[in-house]
Amino acid sequence: MKIYIAAPLFSEGERAFNEKVDAIVRGCGHETFLPQREGGCVADLPDIIEGMPVRKYLFQLDCDHMDWCDAVLFLLDGRVPDEGACFELGYCYAKGKRCIGYKTDARSCIDGFDNVMLYGAPEVVLRNEDELRNYMLKLAAE
Repeated sequence: MKIYIAAPLFSEGERAFNEKVDAIVRGCGHETFLPQREGGCVADLPDIIEGMPVRKYLFQLDCDHMDWCDAVLFLLDGRVPDEGACFELGYCYAKGKRCIGYKTDARSCIDGFDNVMLYGAPEVVLRNEDELRNYMLKLAAE
């Protein structure tokens, strides 16, 4: 299965966590698109890539891969979920892609719950590495 990993990528800790998740998913036999690996962080890139402003280039690259994927793995960790990852979840949900959540963080913004729009899109929200690995293995066997 082709899986798009939607996650924040703006700190060393976020990027390291994303790479760890990516390794688990790939280890279960899936192909992944990890934006930080494939495109990079806008702050670290030149202003123009392939004749396009960097922000337009990255937006198009990510949209192309959201169209390419079979599923999105939405990483919810953080005080609030990353706005780019929220867009990616919504885009994939609207396109009829499988949506899977992964949240190891106990923080929630609304009385112990995540926003209802983030709760409704994923078919499941996994809570730890064992759950993630087992679910990814199950998907690979389908």
